[in-house]
Amino acid sequence: MITFALFLGNRGFFPGELLMAAREEMTRTLEKNGFNVLAMDAASTRYGGVETIEEGKLYAKFLKEHEGEYDGVIVCLPNFGDENGAYHALKDVSVPILVQAYPDEEGKMDFAHRRDALCGKLALCNVLRQAGIRYTLTRDFTIHPYDEEFAEDLRIFAGICRIVRGLASCNIGAIGARTTAFKTVRIDEIAMQRRRINVETIDLSQVFMRMEKADATAVEEKKKHYKEISDFGNYPPEKLENIARLGVALDEIIEAYDLSGIALRCWDELEKRYGIAPCLILGDLNERGISAACELDVNNAVMMRALTLAADFPVMLFDVNNNYGKDEQRVILFHCGPAPKSLMEGRGHIGEHLMFRKSYGAGSGVGINVGKMASGEVTIGSFKTETGELWAFVTEGEITEDAIEKDFFGCGMVFRKKEGTIGEMLHYMAIQGYRHHVAITRGNWSESIREAFDNYLSIHIDHI
Repeated sequence: MITFALFLGNRGFFPGELLMAAREEMTRTLEKNGFNVLAMDAASTRYGGVETIEEGKLYAKFLKEHEGEYDGVIVCLPNFGDENGAYHALKDVSVPILVQAYPDEEGKMDFAHRRDALCGKLALCNVLRQAGIRYTLTRDFTIHPYDEEFAEDLRIFAGICRIVRGLASCNIGAIGARTTAFKTVRIDEIAMQRRRINVETIDLSQVFMRMEKADATAVEEKKKHYKEISDFGNYPPEKLENIARLGVALDEIIEAYDLSGIALRCWDELEKRYGIAPCLILGDLNERGISAACELDVNNAVMMRALTLAADFPVMLFDVNNNYGKDEQRVILFHCGPAPKSLMEGRGHIGEHLMFRKSYGAGSGVGINVGKMASGEVTIGSFKTETGELWAFVTEGEITEDAIEKDFFGCGMVFRKKEGTIGEMLHYMAIQGYRHHVAITRGNWSESIREAFDNYLSIHIDHI
């Protein structure tokens, strides 16, 4: 659960009851929306607010004592607040900061009731910017904690906090070499490292060795788990055995290297040597919150990680694959079958990868998990490294109930873009040099991704 540290700004000649009410109202709102609250003792300063430099230092000490216990700071301004106290309180904060200011009300503009928090928010933000302290604004410049729009601000800010904490220091495993034919998945490890995203390269020989030595009990548990996810039909038992052994091997590697995401070389060694495709396993890893990209797409393993952090929900990687007739708002997204069960309607069934069957013979690519993708609002995005920098884009739309032809291979779904046209998105991707993969998750999270990347993580991002 996300925990927010609450900061209350004060200026002494404003009525004290404003500060006392704000503490109660903000705490009630945060808890109502499912967040934990960490607040300095109300008796430690006048009304529990921060006004002077000394009070600011006291709040900074409070944050230091609770370091690691909070994901973000909410700066609450029930009145104008004091810039000096706020600066000394917040100058060493390393988590996102949301600045909220109470609105003045009609009929309460006399000296006894006027807040001037709008003006104070402008002043406070100016001082924070001068000091190089990053901060986030509510969408309405002034807003009451009980306003329904503030609940949405909190949802977006929670996503920002999860992304910043999760990407500030993470390990992505590149398992296997880049497939020679796929120059599109080249990456710049040094550019990632400079943003504290560490890439660990692991040879497929380690995977094969672990598969062959896999613990029998662990393999049996995997087999049982995978059969709950998908119907294996009448495929030979050795297919499930090999898929389970691969699942155990990848789990061991994830634990050994402390990985929060992987990108896997998914062909053609697994198909030629073991007769399997790893799609079901990748979908299951994503279901468990471990971002798992196929085709060694390390770049988009990062975007998958960001999306699953933002949404606190599973994610998947799909190709932007086919036009949907001449419809300018729709495009077909496809992949062989690496979808997590939370993004599918019901249980899937195991199929054989037709491309591998054509190339290597029948039975060479068993393991794609096929089923109907759940409809609803989604966020999609993609990630790249270029010229020593990190770049990304996000957009929103929905997975529709539009039908795809019956003989369409693998997991396909129709994506409808919320704003602009699919043609504009495709031209953007082509001109900017993004590959054909996009990460996708349920819900609207583009604001969280954009703010976290641009403001806190210094990653170039476009919202298209």
